[in-house]
Order: sequence, then C-alpha cells, then structure tokens
Amino acid sequence: MKVIGVGDNVVDKYVYKKTMYPGGNALNFSVYAKQLGIEAAYLGVFGNDRAARHVIATLKSLDVDISHCRQHEGENGFAAVDLVDGDRVFIGGNGGGVQVAHPIVLSEEDVEYIKSFDIAHSSIYSDMDSELHKLKESGILVSYDFSSDYNDELLEKNCQYIDISLLSCGQLTDREVENLLKRIYSYGSKLVLGTMGSRGSIIYDGQFFYRQEPHFVQPVDTLGAGDSFFTAFILHYLSGKRKNPDSQNAVLLKNSMEEGAKFAAKTCLVDGAFGHGIPF
Repeated sequence: MKVIGVGDNVVDKYVYKKTMYPGGNALNFSVYAKQLGIEAAYLGVFGNDRAARHVIATLKSLDVDISHCRQHEGENGFAAVDLVDGDRVFIGGNGGGVQVAHPIVLSEEDVEYIKSFDIAHSSIYSDMDSELHKLKESGILVSYDFSSDYNDELLEKNCQYIDISLLSCGQLTDREVENLLKRIYSYGSKLVLGTMGSRGSIIYDGQFFYRQEPHFVQPVDTLGAGDSFFTAFILHYLSGKRKNPDSQNAVLLKNSMEEGAKFAAKTCLVDGAFGHGIPF
C-alpha cells in the first residue's frame, strides 16, 4: 500500500517553551503512515525560512517522499500554541504562510503521480478545495479532514469529491453528531468519521453507527491525536479490505477503530504531533 498527504504543513510553535514542531493535517497523515510501516509521500508548499528547512529535513530523515513539493520564498506556515490552565490552546499563526500566495494547483504530472497511490488525504487548511475534483477523477480514494471549521454549504459542495470525511465534533451532542454524519453521507461521502475528544469517535457507513471509546493515558500532548487515530484506522481498514474483500464490514470497522484508538494514545505521549522539536 502507498499513501499520500496532499496539502497543509506547518510548524506548531509552543510559545511557552519556545519550541516548534512539524505538523499539519496532510503532513501528519504521511508521517503517521510511515510510522505504521506504510510507504508514504507528501505533496505541499514550503517556504524558505528556518521553519521550512526544519520540516523538509525532518521529512527526509523519516524517508517520506517529498519529490513533488513546491518551495517559494517567504514564511512557512505556522500556528502559535500556548498553555492555558493546563490545556493546549491555539492562539494565532500566519494563516498558512506562503501557501496563501502559492496554493497547490495540481498539474497533469501531479495527477499521474498521485494515481500511483491508494489514497490521498487532504484538509480544510490546505487551501485546495478547487482541486478536489482532480483527486477524485484520478480514480484513487480521497479522504479529507474538515476539522471543526465546516458549515453545511461547504460540506455539500466538497463531499461529492470525498470518499471518507473526517470532522471534529466535540462541541456537539451524540445525537447531533449522528445527524451530521448522516447528512454528510447523503452529500456523497461513503464513510464519515466524527471525533469527539475524550468521548471517543463515531463512524457512519450509510447503514450503521459504530462507536469507539478512547484508550485513556496520561497525555503529554494531545496534538495530532485525531490525525493519528484516522491514519491508523483507515490504513487498517483498507488493508483488511485488500486482504479479504468479502470480509464482514462491521467487524473490520470495529477492529480498525480499535487500532486507531491504540495509535492515538501513543501519539498523546509525544510532544508535538510526532516530536522533532527545535528551539525558536
């Protein structure tokens, strides 16, 4: 299996300890897949500052293919993180840095390259919604993280191009989450996953809801927990489907969610999304 993250990368700057860590939804997906033993690539936009150089060096050290990335003069994307009453809180950033002026536009060469993968994962912070149709038309599976920054108009517009949708739903009741997942399924996504922090996650496959409780640990840092849950879940699910196309879907989904929860718990024991911090 081969997977690719297409879209955002940042450094998360922890202002209270003056340390920055590589991150971003699309980039995290690629790194977590690599940690799980899957061949992974990342396609995104880098600046040319110290933060960008650190992200690039980290990805190279992890053997994540970045051969189709772009680099432009300017500031790499960053998010500022602080600690408030013991909780990690995002307090600002630069909105994506050079990615804003130089968004990803997929060329024919890019699309041919992406076709060699089994799944492409992007996000709402990747500034490439206009390119989603190209991912879908490439014939591979497309997954997408809406985080908590979604509305019904955006969901209806994008989900026709997205096979697997992921949303942060901690602010909603369980009933509200179920209604939302049903609506997204009706818009075109065939598998819809809502994460709810300490309440776990819910998946809807068009027929049934499946619930997963988190694996509780004493967290060092919860950054990346949702990304790591999704990565382990979807890789286990796709691997199971590949090995046994006739496998019972309910059992495979439940087992895959358990693998996601297990991996997410490990991520919570690491500073940053996956470590590799340097001072700033």
